[in-house]
Amino acid sequence: MQSRSPPVPLPRQGPERRTAETGRLDRPTAPARHLAPLGPDPGEPGWPPMSRRQAALLAVTLAGYLLVLAGVLLNTALVDLDWSVRLLRPYERWPRLEPLLDTWVVAGQRGPSAIAAFVWLGWRAHRLGRLRPLLVMGIALLLLNVTVGAVKIVTGRLGPHYAQYVGSPELFSGGTIFPSGHTANAVVTWGVLAYLAVRWRRTGAVIAAATACSIGLTTVYLGTHWVTDVLAGWAAGLLVLLSLPLLEPLVAAAEQRLHRRFGRRHLLC
Repeated sequence: MQSRSPPVPLPRQGPERRTAETGRLDRPTAPARHLAPLGPDPGEPGWPPMSRRQAALLAVTLAGYLLVLAGVLLNTALVDLDWSVRLLRPYERWPRLEPLLDTWVVAGQRGPSAIAAFVWLGWRAHRLGRLRPLLVMGIALLLLNVTVGAVKIVTGRLGPHYAQYVGSPELFSGGTIFPSGHTANAVVTWGVLAYLAVRWRRTGAVIAAATACSIGLTTVYLGTHWVTDVLAGWAAGLLVLLSLPLLEPLVAAAEQRLHRRFGRRHLLC
């Protein structure tokens, strides 16, 4: 007598239901692929909420910024340092560096650097199916321009090439030189690119820091900024970068609102 082989179970394919129109079995199909969901994205993690270490660094940076501002307003030894470097005239002592550094300083100008950054971030946004990279950069630059621009208008400081009295801080004279916008913009623009990086964040942070430091020192060499302008510019830009984790809810809300109003595919096509 031939033995019967044990029954082989059929592979499970999920629940089935019979349609009323045709009587045929209707098995669930694989879910369609859509754009990446909004909210936290594993491929674009961003930084976690601000830690105690970051909060301490933010406080120290703010204190340093206020100390430099007070040092200039009160005409302290920081102003003497400004004039010592100004009278040294680095661009005259080392003139061979001027053509190279005059070109390099463009990396800190708002227009060229912002265009390059937004082109790259636009490609990233399209690839990820999210607006977050563009929104983070836009909000960071907006915050930078508002905060730095306000201090520039209030202080009204003249640059080294337009200084009138040796030893004077050259304040309230209609200038717009303090803090250094070149320096602060370099910190924020290249720092945000490192902030949004996924694989090479530490390397990007080192490159961004080196770029911002060199841009600030280049403006001192060219005589377009005082030393204290650069110190304040570094601090102002770093304050914006350190504030980005606090702005992430605002970025998420703006992204949600834009997607609801205009549609995700229309915005990212």
